[in-house]
Amino acid sequence: MASTTAGGKRPNILFIMADQMAAPMLSIYNSTSPIKTPTLDLLAKEGVVFESAYCNSPLCAPSRFSLVTGQLPSKIGGYDNASNLASDIPTYAHYLRREGYHTALAGKMHFCGPDQLHGFEQRLTTDIYPGDYGWTVNWDEPEVRPDWYHNMCSVLEAGPVVRTNQLDFDDDVVHKSTQYLYDHVRYRTNQPFCLTVSMTHPHDPYNMTKEFWDLYEDVDIPLPSTPAIPQQKQDPHSQRILKCIDLYGREVSEERIRAARRAYFAACTYVDTQIQKLLKTLDACGIKEDTIVVFTGDHGDMLGERGLWYKMNWFEMSARVPMIVYSPTLYAPRRVWENVSTMDLLPTFVSMAGSVTDPALPLDGISLMPYITSSIEPKPDTVIGEYMGEATLSPLVMIRRGRWKFIYSPIDPPQLFDIVVDPEERVNLANNPAEYPPSPPPSRDPCLNPRSLAIPNTGTNLVPYFSATLTKTLTPPSPMLDRNIIMHGPASSTDDTDVPSEDASTQSVLSDFLKEAHSRWNFGTLRAAVVDSQRRRRLVHGALMTGKLTSWEYTPTIDTGAMYIRNQGDKALDDVEWSSRWPRLIKA
Repeated sequence: MASTTAGGKRPNILFIMADQMAAPMLSIYNSTSPIKTPTLDLLAKEGVVFESAYCNSPLCAPSRFSLVTGQLPSKIGGYDNASNLASDIPTYAHYLRREGYHTALAGKMHFCGPDQLHGFEQRLTTDIYPGDYGWTVNWDEPEVRPDWYHNMCSVLEAGPVVRTNQLDFDDDVVHKSTQYLYDHVRYRTNQPFCLTVSMTHPHDPYNMTKEFWDLYEDVDIPLPSTPAIPQQKQDPHSQRILKCIDLYGREVSEERIRAARRAYFAACTYVDTQIQKLLKTLDACGIKEDTIVVFTGDHGDMLGERGLWYKMNWFEMSARVPMIVYSPTLYAPRRVWENVSTMDLLPTFVSMAGSVTDPALPLDGISLMPYITSSIEPKPDTVIGEYMGEATLSPLVMIRRGRWKFIYSPIDPPQLFDIVVDPEERVNLANNPAEYPPSPPPSRDPCLNPRSLAIPNTGTNLVPYFSATLTKTLTPPSPMLDRNIIMHGPASSTDDTDVPSEDASTQSVLSDFLKEAHSRWNFGTLRAAVVDSQRRRRLVHGALMTGKLTSWEYTPTIDTGAMYIRNQGDKALDDVEWSSRWPRLIKA
């Protein structure tokens, strides 16, 4: 399903990414949000907004690897933030470059390993995070907490600043991106481009300049809508996250929560301002109508909801991302309610370029063009997710289908939420369905969700916790897990208090999801692959840090001899000035 501009040309693609931007917090999804994002509001008003878009792994590198390859993390070895993405796995940059697009990347993509391009013809900046294997997770030593894990400093030290590492990075990313657009119209006019601009904000640390911090001076910064759950009552995975981020057994004051949220809101406004700069540059260069703008993120941020921070879980604040496709000349404004994922962007970009993906190669994502154009083609309503990073010892998977979200790991009790009735995921139907809300809350802004709001009548305790020991401790006492549990899941309950559900429909939903999970994933085999990868990378990293270091960090090359005015070359001074001017004057 090709997209062509008014002039019959293939469209440019400007792909903008934010980092750790929680969709439920944004005004484009929540009319009560205090976050000021006028540029995103405009894109949403005139573009295609995906109401239920998710990442495929709530961690930076695995999420981005799935996004660029269109494959699930387990298919490509994208387990954690130090995973290696193999050079022979096609990315959207490979596909578009093969179709004649100039592909460029500015900013963060979290590539690890010696290949720091993965199909991009040009990389305008280095990355903000390490490209080596130093952040490899270690499931062999679950009680060891490495110094690179998240901690609570980002919250405790939240506030206004003059400058940060992150501001240095993003300012450079946007400057290099606008310069790229100027260079494109001056020197590459007959070639379409795909420019990826990937900022690190609003990712923690929660700091921002006074210019943006002061925008929220008179704003009532809301506390989390779902208060902190007592730590001993958190689900086992959430307990492990609390330990991972060094929050277990500690509390965060309301003052620090508000400060962190205010800085986060200010960082979202900062991102919005950078997007505005990019759009103004498109307009100034005369290519706005020839360019499809796509905006999304890699994952969200819990921001204190449920007492959790950062990501690494499948709750909405962590897993749901913003997604907008903006091209008023090509696509009519609309809201898409079906569940989609960032993994779907590779085939979507290929479709926008008028091409197709290779049917002989693996691909898990689907093209979003039927959703964007509102065609009558079938539109799947399912997202599959996998998490295999820190704070777990076995794959933690998610199936988001229709109104349901199912979360499961063989070492933990399952979780089942009805997102339509319970958007804040307060009631785990797999744990205590008797607490199911008696009536649906108001539909999400800004328009009514067309899905049914019928509420099943539920019973209690459909599936028991896996183990009393595991629910009381942060991690299993041994890294070696019971093979039967890993392969087949928790055993049936023998608790006399368990009562069969009176509602077969809800019980069947949970049962079907459990069966599907064990059909989709061989948890024992996958866990073994993760641990094997971790061990290899730890050994390799230790070796490469010994002796002479050869860095994998990307260093952009700049030929200063070809910049500005030089005496070498065959261009006269007037020719240099004429070719650098935009718009150019017609020579007499």
